[in-house]
Amino acid sequence: MRFAGNVIWFVLGGAITALIWLVGAALFAISIVGLPLSRAAIEMARMSAFPFGKDVVHIRELDGKGLSTTTAITGTIGFITNVVWACTFGWVLFLSYVISGVINCLTIIGIPFGLQAFKLAGISFWPVGRRVVSVELARAARRQNATDRLASYRR
Repeated sequence: MRFAGNVIWFVLGGAITALIWLVGAALFAISIVGLPLSRAAIEMARMSAFPFGKDVVHIRELDGKGLSTTTAITGTIGFITNVVWACTFGWVLFLSYVISGVINCLTIIGIPFGLQAFKLAGISFWPVGRRVVSVELARAARRQNATDRLASYRR
C-alpha cells in the first residue's frame, strides 16, 4: 500500500511540491546563512515526494539531548531561520498542501492523500530541526522519550 500510495502521490502532484522545496533549498544555499534551511528543505522535499511510510520528528526526539548551551543556541538559530522560511516559501507550500488536502478529502478514495497533504502542511512552516524517518522509527523514538519522561517523574 505504501508503494502504490507513493507512486500515485508523486504522479499527481508530489513531484511539483518536492520541486518547490528544492527550489527553496537552492536559493537559500546561495548564502551561507541559509544553509540550515537548505538541509531542512531537502529533507522535506524527500518527504513531499514520497510521504507514505514516513514521518517527521524533531531532532531532539531522536538524539535525546536535553537543554544545554549548544542546544539553546542551535534552537534560537533554527527559530530565526524558520521565521525566514515561513515568510518566503513556507506560506506557498502551506497553501498548496491545504488546497490539495481539501480537494483530496472530497472523495472517499482521496482521504488518505488528503491526510498526507495536511501532515505536510503542518511541517511546511517550520522545517529546520526536523528529520524525515520511517514511521516505525518515529514511533520507537516517541515511545522511548515517553518512557524516559515517565521515569523522570517517578524519581
